[in-house]
This record gives sequence, structure tokens and C-alpha cells, in this order.
Amino acid sequence: MASGTVVRDDDRVKNDGDSRDPLSISPDVKASLNILIVDDDRTLREGCASVLQMDGYNVTTLGRGDEAVDLVKRRRFDIILVDLYMTPVSGMEILKATMESSKDTIVVVMTGNPSVTTSIEALRAGAWDYLPKPFSATHLQVLVGRASHAVMVARETRDLRVQLLKQTGNSDKLTLLGVSPPFRKAVELARKVASTDASVMIMGESGTGKELIAQFIHQYSRRASRSLVPINCAALPEGLLESELFGHRKGAFTGAERDKPGLLEIANGGTLFLDELTEMSLPLQAKLLRVLQDGVVRRVGSEKEDAIVDVRFISATNRNPQDCVSKGTLREDLMYRLRVVPIHLPPLRKRQEDIPLLANHFLSHFWERHRGSSEPAPKLSDASIEFLRSRPWRGNVRELQNVIEQLTVLAEPGHLVLPEDVPVYEDNVTEAPSAGLPANVLADGFHVAKDKLIAHFEKEYLSQLISRAGSNMSKAARLANIDRTTLYRLMDKHGFRREEMMGTFDE
Repeated sequence: MASGTVVRDDDRVKNDGDSRDPLSISPDVKASLNILIVDDDRTLREGCASVLQMDGYNVTTLGRGDEAVDLVKRRRFDIILVDLYMTPVSGMEILKATMESSKDTIVVVMTGNPSVTTSIEALRAGAWDYLPKPFSATHLQVLVGRASHAVMVARETRDLRVQLLKQTGNSDKLTLLGVSPPFRKAVELARKVASTDASVMIMGESGTGKELIAQFIHQYSRRASRSLVPINCAALPEGLLESELFGHRKGAFTGAERDKPGLLEIANGGTLFLDELTEMSLPLQAKLLRVLQDGVVRRVGSEKEDAIVDVRFISATNRNPQDCVSKGTLREDLMYRLRVVPIHLPPLRKRQEDIPLLANHFLSHFWERHRGSSEPAPKLSDASIEFLRSRPWRGNVRELQNVIEQLTVLAEPGHLVLPEDVPVYEDNVTEAPSAGLPANVLADGFHVAKDKLIAHFEKEYLSQLISRAGSNMSKAARLANIDRTTLYRLMDKHGFRREEMMGTFDE
């Protein structure tokens, strides 16, 4: 079989128009869609065109890449199917030209030599999906059906935004607070990828705001008019997680008294947010991979395909996904499909310039929630801001939010908040070195006692210094007025491991 052959499945693709259409694309919608097929293999492009034209789509075909680049600059297409390997103008060049002309166009790359590297490169450049050759007519119909559904959703979203702009003058409801360079870098990447359908994996420590970034991406996407459906993979046991994701058939297990659609079906046309992805079991990962590849959902207890869905995936983890692959807890092929665009969120200790902004925002927000606007809100003093900046914030933004909410509940109207007014959780308290001598200091001779006290001082000093500097070694050295070589020598002497102090997701 030639690599470019489209194989017709007569049992599932019929000439009388009774072909399976799992996403229920109406004839009127199909007739309104313009599809371009670009491939230097005449047999393949004419075969694809024949299948899609019988389904009711408007199809244009081209056999040269340079002609395609010129055409996409002059004419807008809803869906483009393009061969990745063509000369002298490649499918990647056509993809880039399309993205420059119309970011709303859905591009599917076709390739007879699929590889992880080229596929990921195409998806990152803006491709909606890739179609490995050879493929059947049914596979082509299902994929184009999913793409058509995405076009429909994008049209609805554009109409909704126009209405919102007319009504409110501003449709943006979600604000991401922060001015620090690493945080703004993450936000700009999220904004850039939002307009595509590329899968995004958000990585960062617990409490850094991964779900907020997921909400931001969905809000700015062409799927914003549909649902963002979240699920925490670590919060449910395997059996329940499978049922929640994929749904189940009546009688599939004890208590399954009726058919129930899963979250994948509920998220159809929208976005599914998989929080703590690396906690999902390997068998479930394999089942999820099928949905990513074909959009096919099979409910628990079912012996047939129950639905074909069009879902955008955003995942999140507080672990290093590559380490999870090495340990065998995360499938490599699933990681590549879900981590088309990785976004790293920095911990709060590495965005200290954002702490005053966040703290004042939380103070205003919680005062309005708990106390109303009839009384003047308290204010954070400069000393209290400096105290907040000195904290390690192991719980990141979530911990800061909780501290400010507790402070707000206890504060008096118009009160100037001092450092001693800031509630601090006991597990984050670093005891100050004692001003006096230990009780058993005379148990040793002078020189031995002196060495022990100096060692104790150095260790306590280093602990508070590194915490104050937010684990930034250059800043710690400046605060201590010593060079970094001396700082590293002291850390090694007292057993401080630099990689641990700097955190897992170091920027």
C-alpha cells in the first residue's frame, strides 16, 4: 500500500450520504466551510477531495507548496490539510504562512514519516493535529468532523465576544497579577498559545496558580463559549477516576443504575483541565491516549464507541514530567501529546516583587467579601510588606492568600497593619538565635564551646539569609556582603544542598 493512499471503508463510508457523523455537523455548516488540501501526491489529494466533497464540504486542491503559500495570503480557509514533506516549499512553511495570515484557520499536517520531533514542532507552530499516512476515509471524515466542530465553536465564541463588547465594553474577567519577569513570561506564553488548540502542560509547585493559568488560557481561546471542565487526578481512586472521565454504562458496576456520560463528553467543544496528571494510573493513561489520538470515548462497561469528542487538553503537575517518565509513572507518548507547549510557573519566593501587589489585592478582595465597603479597609505598612517579602512561602500564592484572609478577618477598620499583626503558621516560623548562652555551654572547654557556638550561628544565619533572599544565591551573597564562593563553601560545610534550596522548578 502506498504511503499516500486513502483507503475507503465501504462499511462505514457510503455513497448515499449515510456516512457516520458523530459530531452532528449539519449540511448547512459543511456547505459553509472552505477546505484546502495541499499534497504533491495527486492520488491522495484527489481521493481526500472526493471523500470530503461527497460529505458536502467545499474543497480546493493544490499540488505545489509555493502556490499554496500564495493562495492562503489571498484567500481565507477554515480547514487546511497539508503534506508536511514537499519540495521546494514544505508543509511547515505553508503552516507558518497560514498562521501569519489567519490564526483561526485549522491546519492538519499529513505525513508518511511521522516522528515525535516533527509532530511536536508542527503542533507548536500552530497545527491543530497531524494525520499519519496511510489513513482510511473514515479516519479522514472523523478528523475533519472534529475540526469542523472546532470551527463552529470558534464562530460562536467570536459572536459571543462581540455581544459582550457591545454590552460591557470589555469581555476580560480574569486578571493575572504580577510584574516579575518569570511570571510575565509564563503569562505571555499562555496568552500566545490560548488562541490555538495546542495541548498545554503547566508545571510548578503547589499553590503557584496553575488552575488560574488554565482558566486564563480557556478564556482567551476560541472555545471560551464552552465549558472548562476540571478534574483532580490525585483526588479520586482509579476506578472512580475512570468512571468520572469516561462515564459508564448501566450495570457496569455495583451502583451504576443508569448510563452516565463522563467529563470528556461534558467537555466536548470546550477544555478539559487535568490537574495533578502524574497521579493517573498507567492503564488510565493508555485509555486517555486513545481519546487524544482519535477523539474516541468508550464508557466503562461498554463494548462499543460511545462518543467522539472534540476537546482541548490542559494538564498540570507539581512534578517534573520527564522524571516521571524515567520512573515509569508517566507514559512518554502521553507526555508528548499533552506537553506540546510547556509553561513553567515560578514559586512565589522567586517573584518577590509581586508580593506587595498580591497582598494588597487579597486585602481589598477579602475586606469586601467579609466586611463590606461601609468601613475603611486596613492598610499594610511598609514594615509589614517587608516582613511578607522575607517569608519563604512554601505554600506559594495560596499560602499568602490564606494569611491575608485571616489578617483581614481579625483587623480593625482603617488599621495600619504592622508585622506583629500578620498571622504566621507555626510550621513556617524560624526561631531567632538565642541572645544568651546555651545552658550546657560550660560542659565543654572554651575552644570546643566556641567552635560549636560559631557553627550554630553560621547555620542559623545561613538558614535565615537564604529564606530572606528567596533562595536566590546572588541576592543572598549581596545581603551577607560576601562573595558567592564563600557562601557556597559555608553551605557545603553545614549540609545545605543548593539544588534543594533553589527549588524544583528553577528559572
